[in-house]
Amino acid sequence: QVQLVESGGGLVQAGGSLRVSCAASGRTSINGAVGWFRQAPGKEREFVAAINWSGGSTDYADSVKGRFTISRDNARSTVYLQMSNLKDEDTAVYYCAKRTGLALGVTPRQYEYWGQGTQVTVSS
Repeated sequence: QVQLVESGGGLVQAGGSLRVSCAASGRTSINGAVGWFRQAPGKEREFVAAINWSGGSTDYADSVKGRFTISRDNARSTVYLQMSNLKDEDTAVYYCAKRTGLALGVTPRQYEYWGQGTQVTVSS
């Protein structure tokens, strides 16, 4: 089993920056890809970004390209999502997820392990 814990969410003004983290514990030896998803009230959970085990391959939703950066520190078993130039529409609960597959995944069903989420609220 893998346990994931997100942290770093909060309230930020539009145009500001925030970094959220995802710390893994348990079977961290699973070298799968890690993704970030978000879910706003009344909306479905949507893909934000993903990174492979080595960090050499990443993918982003079109809505966050150029503003968000995903990275990982395997020594710390932690994945980060640096968010810049935040907009009102970025307000959501952000979840990290891990899959046992090595390839990047862009749909929630591709991920077996999930964190509890962290709230990010952007105020204008």
